[in-house]
Amino acid sequence: METKIIKITEKIKRILTERGLTLSVAESCTGGLISHLITSVPGASAFLRAGIIAYSREAKEDILAVSAKTIDTFGMVSGETAAEMAEKVRLLTKTDYSVSSSGNLGPDVLEDKEKGLVYLAACRDEKTIIKRLTLKGNRAENKEAASLAALELLVKLVEEET
Repeated sequence: METKIIKITEKIKRILTERGLTLSVAESCTGGLISHLITSVPGASAFLRAGIIAYSREAKEDILAVSAKTIDTFGMVSGETAAEMAEKVRLLTKTDYSVSSSGNLGPDVLEDKEKGLVYLAACRDEKTIIKRLTLKGNRAENKEAASLAALELLVKLVEEET
C-alpha cells in the first residue's frame, strides 16, 4: 500500500501546485494520518495550509463550527458530519479544497454504528462529495485504508474540476 500512497500524494502535490491551489484537512477517526501522508511529500507546504484533528464532539463544534443539530440528527459518524467538517475547514482556512474523515475504527460500537464504518468528504466551493466505507481490518489497517480512500476521494474531486 505504501507505493500507492506515495503515488497518490505525489499526484495531489503535482495537480495542486501546478494550478496554485490550496488544501486543508479536518480529521476525526484518522487522527492526523491524512495530514501526515500529505506532509510526507517534500514540498507539501506549497499547497497544504492546515490540518485539524477534531476528534471530540466539542472540537467539531467549537473549532470547526459543525452544527450541533447536524451531530444530534445524524451523529458524529455520518456523511452529513463529514461533509460539514470538510466545508467548515475549507472556509476556516480559506483553501480551495478540503478533505475530512469521520468514523468508528473500533474496537467498540459508537453511536450504534458498527466498527469500521467511515465517512469521508472532499469539498471545493459549493461542491462536496461523500464516500461511505465499511472496513474489516484492525484499527491500524482501517485507519490507513480510510486515509488512502480520503486521498483518492480528493483526487476524484480535483480531476472532476478539470
